[in-house]
Amino acid sequence: MGDLMRATSMRILMTGATSGIGLDAARRLLAEGHELIVLCRDPERATQRLGEATDKLQLLQTDLADLTEVHESCRRLLRLNQELDAMVLNAGLQYAGDKTPRFSAQGIELTFAVNHLSHQHIVNQLLPLMTLSNNGRIVITASEVHNPSSGGGRVGKPASLGSLHGLNNGRGFVMVDGSTSFDADKAYKDSKLCNLLFARQLVAKLNQNQTAIPVITWSPGLVIPRSSDGFFRYSRQINPLGQLLFAFVARDLLRLTVSVQSAGELLVGLISRDDLGPGFHYLNNTLKGPGQHQFLDTQTSLEASDQSLAKDLFERSDELIRMALKETNTEI
Repeated sequence: MGDLMRATSMRILMTGATSGIGLDAARRLLAEGHELIVLCRDPERATQRLGEATDKLQLLQTDLADLTEVHESCRRLLRLNQELDAMVLNAGLQYAGDKTPRFSAQGIELTFAVNHLSHQHIVNQLLPLMTLSNNGRIVITASEVHNPSSGGGRVGKPASLGSLHGLNNGRGFVMVDGSTSFDADKAYKDSKLCNLLFARQLVAKLNQNQTAIPVITWSPGLVIPRSSDGFFRYSRQINPLGQLLFAFVARDLLRLTVSVQSAGELLVGLISRDDLGPGFHYLNNTLKGPGQHQFLDTQTSLEASDQSLAKDLFERSDELIRMALKETNTEI
């Protein structure tokens, strides 16, 4: 893939850059000389992991569970009016095993708010900065669990948004499909389905505006680090013994997992590759055998390819964002 990589320095905005895959990728990008803007909830923690803010690293304190903070950080960047070569929407939250839903600052179920809604608002706000670049691109970390026929997607309740009945009455829903019974695992799968549908509708809007930007979604595979950090940290707090057993079987016994370093390298590659042209892309790090994965363009699930559902989700999400910001007296 080396001959497909860009040689020039890029200005990159990134979420989820202080742990797991995102941290590994962020360190690689900084080492390659790229300029990185990191939206992070805890700048002190980010400094410990990425280094002091410099002309190559900008840290913006932003809690993705608070749309007001997301909005204010985006407005700050817009005022600077500097081009963005890439937006990397990598942050993801899961609290599988919890029977009680959690809510964002605006009263929106936390998984949906962080994994989908905040990222849609970031892209909507900052697209003008990407049009200043000659080589802009958007990279979204999704997951194969969005697909009910995938290995992870078959475990537990499958991802499905139904007719988006949960969004009918604005805030307060616990499941996007309108179910009143909360399922944290399904909520995560649904949020990854939302990522893909958002990407599809974003491409449709870009095409309408004759804006040629690649929108790249990807699944890194199952990543379970040996440390207490990373994606599964919240789930470990809820079910430590269950998560320990799951990690042992999946990572050590069956060798189904991908290392943080391998996944970080894949993410950096997606940011830098020149062979992915404008339009929608989905790449999956598919398990081929114990310890063996292949990273290829892959078909999404049928529901993730539903353009009508993508448009409906996009529009309802925008309305929910506007409603939430208006109620907090945030200037839109």
